[in-house]
Amino acid sequence: MAAKRAGLDALDLRILQLVAEQPRSGLLEFSRLLGVARGTVQARLDRMVADGVITGFGPGLSPEALGYPVQAFTTLEVQQASREHISRTLSAIPELIEAYIVTGPGDVWCRIAGRDHEHIQEIIDHMLTIDGVRRSTTVITLSTVVPHRVLPLAARAAS
Repeated sequence: MAAKRAGLDALDLRILQLVAEQPRSGLLEFSRLLGVARGTVQARLDRMVADGVITGFGPGLSPEALGYPVQAFTTLEVQQASREHISRTLSAIPELIEAYIVTGPGDVWCRIAGRDHEHIQEIIDHMLTIDGVRRSTTVITLSTVVPHRVLPLAARAAS
């Protein structure tokens, strides 16, 4: 869902930073740290949820800690008429962390996690059995340079 507003103000940003840095703290603690009423923090959070700025409050999970230390990026070339079927079938693969339709030489970009290199190969082989998938190109990650993040965008939106 796309956000319904173009930007955030300084208090919104401070609330987002606290939620990201101290996800187990409560509204009362946030209001104390920010020097505003608890109702203000609640109303701001509710509005950011309703506007689509906040998309969830769940815990961040580590594929590595769950036993899937190897990650890869796989680009699938697909028959365009099969995209809906391919999307449904890909969503049933637990090791698929995310997938996007992209521009460029490939059609669908996938981030996958596996127990080891052989497991990554099994996942790719399975993807290649999906009707409409023609071929794949895969790169294995070696290390993370910048982890997934969105707070810098929030800071830019608030400025």
